[in-house]
Amino acid sequence: MAEAPRLRLYSIPPHRAFADALANGLLRRYGRDPMALARGFVLLPNNRAKRAITDAFVRASDGGLLMPRLVAVGDPEIDEAVGPFADPADDLDPIPPAVAPLARRMILSRLVAEERARAGRPVDAAEAVRLAGDLARTLDQLLVEEVAPDALKTIRFDEPLQTHWERSLAMFETVLVRWPQELAALGRIDLAVRRRRLLDRLIARWRATPPPSFVCAAGIASASPVIARLLRAIAELPQGSVVLSGLAIDMDDAEWDLLGPHEPDPVTGRRNRSLETHPQFQLKLLLDRMGVGRREFETWRAGSEHDAKPARSRTIESALAPAERTHDWIDLPADRRSLAGVQALDVPTPAEEAQAIAIALRQALETEGKTAALVTPDRALARRVSAHCARWGITVDDTAGQPLSVLPPGTMLLALADVAAQDFAPLPLLALLKHPLACAEEGRLEWLEGVRRLDRALRGPRPAPGLAGLDVFLADAEGREGALRRAAAPWWEKTRPMLAALGQAYAGGPRPLPELLGALRDAATALGGDALWSRPEGRAAAELLDTLEQEAVHGPALVEPESIGAMLRTLMDEVAVRPPRGGHPRLSIYGLLEAQLQTSDLTILGGLNEGVWPGLPSPDPWLAPRIRAELGLPGLERRIGLAAHDLANSLGAREVLLTRAHRDASGPTVASRFWLRLEALSGGLTRAQSLARWTHAIDDPGGYAPSPRPEPCPPVALRPRQISVTEVDRLKADPFAFYARRMLRLAALDPVDADPSAAWRGTAVHGVLEDWARQDGFDPAKLAGRVETLAADPRTHPLLRALWVPRLREAVGWIAGQVAAQVAGGRSILGVEGEGKIDLAGVELRGKFDRIDRLENGELAVVDYKTGQPPSTRAVRDGFSLQLGLLGIMAERGAFKDIAGTATGFEYWSLAKKGDSFGYVATPVDPAGKFNRVPTDRFVALALHHFTEAAGKWLTGGEPFTAKLKPEYAPFAEYDQLMRRDEWYGRE
Repeated sequence: MAEAPRLRLYSIPPHRAFADALANGLLRRYGRDPMALARGFVLLPNNRAKRAITDAFVRASDGGLLMPRLVAVGDPEIDEAVGPFADPADDLDPIPPAVAPLARRMILSRLVAEERARAGRPVDAAEAVRLAGDLARTLDQLLVEEVAPDALKTIRFDEPLQTHWERSLAMFETVLVRWPQELAALGRIDLAVRRRRLLDRLIARWRATPPPSFVCAAGIASASPVIARLLRAIAELPQGSVVLSGLAIDMDDAEWDLLGPHEPDPVTGRRNRSLETHPQFQLKLLLDRMGVGRREFETWRAGSEHDAKPARSRTIESALAPAERTHDWIDLPADRRSLAGVQALDVPTPAEEAQAIAIALRQALETEGKTAALVTPDRALARRVSAHCARWGITVDDTAGQPLSVLPPGTMLLALADVAAQDFAPLPLLALLKHPLACAEEGRLEWLEGVRRLDRALRGPRPAPGLAGLDVFLADAEGREGALRRAAAPWWEKTRPMLAALGQAYAGGPRPLPELLGALRDAATALGGDALWSRPEGRAAAELLDTLEQEAVHGPALVEPESIGAMLRTLMDEVAVRPPRGGHPRLSIYGLLEAQLQTSDLTILGGLNEGVWPGLPSPDPWLAPRIRAELGLPGLERRIGLAAHDLANSLGAREVLLTRAHRDASGPTVASRFWLRLEALSGGLTRAQSLARWTHAIDDPGGYAPSPRPEPCPPVALRPRQISVTEVDRLKADPFAFYARRMLRLAALDPVDADPSAAWRGTAVHGVLEDWARQDGFDPAKLAGRVETLAADPRTHPLLRALWVPRLREAVGWIAGQVAAQVAGGRSILGVEGEGKIDLAGVELRGKFDRIDRLENGELAVVDYKTGQPPSTRAVRDGFSLQLGLLGIMAERGAFKDIAGTATGFEYWSLAKKGDSFGYVATPVDPAGKFNRVPTDRFVALALHHFTEAAGKWLTGGEPFTAKLKPEYAPFAEYDQLMRRDEWYGRE
C-alpha cells in the first residue's frame, strides 16, 4: 500500500502578525526565483485579506516584486479568478448562473406573503421582505451545510414544538417546495449552490492535474463542508499548503475534546452540547471535516518585526479556555497569565470612549512609521471616533462602511417615502425639504429661504392632509398667520410640482411596486438633481433603486404605499457603503470581518460590552433551536465563538488597548465576558491612566462659573410705553420674560404639527362665540350649529374633534341657556370682542374684552370666557390675575366705544367641568369680601394700584428686569434657556 502523502498544515499563532508572517514565509520559500513566486496562488478569506497580504508583500520586499495570484474564496466567479489554475482537462457542463440577490429576495417575499395570506395571517410588503431576508439566510445555511431539505421531514421529537414554531416550520417547508420551481422557471440556481459546484469542480481538477506551482490557502476559518474538502485537497497537492490563524496546537486533548461536536449517545441518541462559544470550535469543526488532526499542524516558522512576545498567545489561550477549565487559572505560571503590552480603559460614556480612542490614534502618529487601528463591531462608535479625529484634520476611513440608510442619499429616499406615506404632513415634509441634498446645487440659499418661510407658516396645528390640504392652508390669509402664509405661498407654488406625481402615485391604495419606485425616483431626482446620485453612496442608492425596480416584477403584485419606507430601510440597512481609499495611511478603523489578517503596531479593541462584542445572537424566526441542532446547522451562539476568535487574533498585536463604556444610550452596560475573563486571569488589567487624564483634560474648561440671575436694566427712555392687560402679570412675575418679549422682540415659535394648545382652543371658542353674537344675535338655537361648523372644518385637529368638541357641545349649551336666562332677567349685552386703550400711569394700556354686559341696576359686568380653570382667589389677592379689574378701569374711563358706567361685575365663564356638568360662573370679588375674595367696591382700585406700581417700576422707572421675580406666578418657560435658569435658580 502506497504511503499517504504528507499534508502541509500550518498555523500562525495570535502573537504573530499573520499577513507579514505569511508574506515573509512565502518569500523565504519561493522568493529566490521571482517567477516561481509570481506563478504561485494564494487563496484568502475575503477581499480585505487580499489587500492586507498585498501590503505585507510590499513591506517585505526590498524592491520590485512579482506577487502571486491572490483570490478570495468567497468570490462568486472563483473559476475565473483562479484563471490558469483551473483550466479544465476536458469540456465540462456549464454551471447555471446564480439568481440575483434582489430577485431572490423579491421572489421569497412574494412566497412568504402568499403563504401568510393563505394561513390567515397576512403581512404587508415591508414585513414580507424582512421575513424573506431571514428565510434566505436560513436557506443559505442549509445549502452551505449541505443539508437536504427533505431532512426536515425525518426529524422526530419526544415533545411537540410550540404552536408558533410548528406554524413557522410548516410555512418554511411549503416555501422550500415552491422555491426550486421558481429557480427552474428562471434557469438559475442559488449562489451558495453555484459556489459549491465551482469549488467541487476546482477540487476535481486539482486532484486530477495538480498545478505546477505552489498553492497556499491562508487564514480561511470557514467550516463549511466544501471549504473543508477544498483545504484538504490543497494540503494534498505536491506544492500545496494550508495556513490557519490561531489554531491552539498546544491545547491539551481533554480541553480540545470538550469543544465538540460530540457523537450521539448510543443508548439515548442525544448529543452533548457543543461549546460553540469557544474561539477554537469553528477551527475544530473545520479540522474534523478535513479529516485531519490538530497534531498534524506545525507552527509557521516565519515572523516579522510586528510580532508580540510568544507569551501573549499562551495567555490568550488561557483566557478563553472553557468554563470548566477556568479553575486551573490560579495555578497557571506567569507566562500564561502575562498581558504585558495590553492596557485597558473604561470610561463613563460612549462619547468619552470615542474621545479616548481618537486621542490614542492621534498619539500614535507622533511616532514615525507607527500604525494604529481601531477594531470594533460598534459602527456608531466608529463614526464618533472618525468625527473626533477630524478635529485635527485627520481622515480615518471606516473600512466596514456605513449602512446606506444613514447616508444622505439613503435618508433622502426614506424621507420621500415617509412624506408620501404620511400624506405630506408638516414634519416629514419639512424634514425632506431641509435635507442637505435638496436643491444642493445652484440656488441652495434661495431654496432654504423658501423652506424657512414654509416652516414659519406651518407652525401650529396640522393642516388638512395631502398637497391639496396644504394648498388650502396656505391660501387662507386670515388672522395673524395670514402674512406668514402669504409669504410662503409663492415658493410653495414653484416647489409643489416636484412632489405632485409622487402624491398621485401614493394615493388610492395598493399599487405595483415598480410604479411606486418610479415615482419615488423621479421625485428624488427633481429635488436632489445629479448631486443625489453622485459619490459612492449616491451610486449605491441608484444601483439599489434601479435593481429593485427591475426585480420588483418577481415580488408581491401590489404593495401598500405606507410600507415602501420600511421596505427600503430594511434593504438599505444591508448595503454597506465603504469609502474610497484616501484616509490617513497609518490609521484604520475595521469591523470584525475587515480586521481579519490585518496588522498594526497599536490595536484598539473598542466597545467591549455584552451585546456589542460579542453581539446578541440573531434569532431565526423560521426554525426552532432544536430543529437547527438536529439538522446540524450552526447554533445561534456560533457568532459568539467567531467574535471570540476575532478577539484572540486582534489581541496578538504588540500594543493593545481595550476600551468600554459603563453606559450607553439605553442605560448601564455589562462588561464583555472577554473583558471579565482577561481581568480575572491577569489579576486586573493595567489601566491607561495617562490616556484617561488626556480624555478628561482635552475638553475641561478648568472651572465652571454659573451664570448669575439676569437683571438687565435698559435706559428708561428705551423702555416700552405700551402694554396690554394680558402682559401685566408677566411684567410683575417675570420681568425678564417681559423684557425678552417686548424689548428684545423674541417670541417662542409654536412647534410644527403641534397638538392644539390651550391658547388655540381659547381662540377657537372665542371665534365661535363672536360669530354667534355678531351674526346670530345670541340666538340660543344657533350656537350648537356654530360648534358643528367648527367640528366639520378640515383645519380642526382630529384630536380636538374626537375629544374636545363633545365637551364643547355641552358647554356651549350651558352658555346659551345662561345668556337667555340673564337677558330674560333684565341684563343686556353691550358688546363682544371689543378693543380699546387709555393712558394710565404714564403708559398706554391696551385691552380686549370678551363681553361686557349692562346689569339690571345699570352698572357694568365684565365677562371673560375660559376654556380651563379661572384664576385662584389667592393670586388675585397677591396682585396677579387682575385682567378683569383693568378692563373695568378702561370701561369706566371710556376706552370702549359706546360703553360707559361703573364696573361692579367681574365674571369668569368657565367651560371646564364642575360636578357632573360643563360650564360654571366664577368671580374674584364678593360684596362682603367672603371666601377671602376681594370686596367688589375695592377691586378696580386694587387693580389700579398694582398696575400703577408695576408701571412705575419697570416702564417709567429704572427697576431692573429681574428674572423669575415671583416664580410661583411665572409658570411660562419660553425664556428659561435664555435666562440660563438652571445655572442660578436655587443658588441665589
